Amino acid sequence: MRKFLDLLYGTSGALAALFMIACLAMVLASVAGRLLGFNLRGSDAYAGYAMAAAGFLALAYTLKRGEHIRVTLVLERLGTQWRHRMELIAHAVALFFSGAFAWFSARLVYQSLTFNDISQGNDATPLWIPQIAMALGAAVLFIALIDEFALLLSGRKSRPDESAELKLME
Repeated sequence: MRKFLDLLYGTSGALAALFMIACLAMVLASVAGRLLGFNLRGSDAYAGYAMAAAGFLALAYTLKRGEHIRVTLVLERLGTQWRHRMELIAHAVALFFSGAFAWFSARLVYQSLTFNDISQGNDATPLWIPQIAMALGAAVLFIALIDEFALLLSGRKSRPDESAELKLME
């Protein structure tokens, strides 16, 4: 199961990187088109879709790499037992909100598909297509938070050791 989850997070991160490259390609193509005197219809919208896809698909990957910003000001002052309890509460809250986000993102994709919702731009893209990346990213983040919560409940380390990273920087 661990190999599958790590593959899922890695694939999500790789897709995020590909969408980041796609965003760059769309911006460069748009700039080149303006310089050469032609207009690429919808290139701004597609660059935005690619940027949103990159952001959402990278969420789980960055969480599992320990790269999300954590405010540990309160946690550092708590004892081990209270710190563990507070982390469980924080993870439970994150699970609730990420689960709701994943659910409503998937629902939005379904509704956009059902109602044939299209973008207001001149490209008239069916909106369910770019929304899929948001729904997938939210779902993979929810799975990653379930994974983190299970690791925290079992007492295993859920994040890479921050002190080891600090030693590498010195």
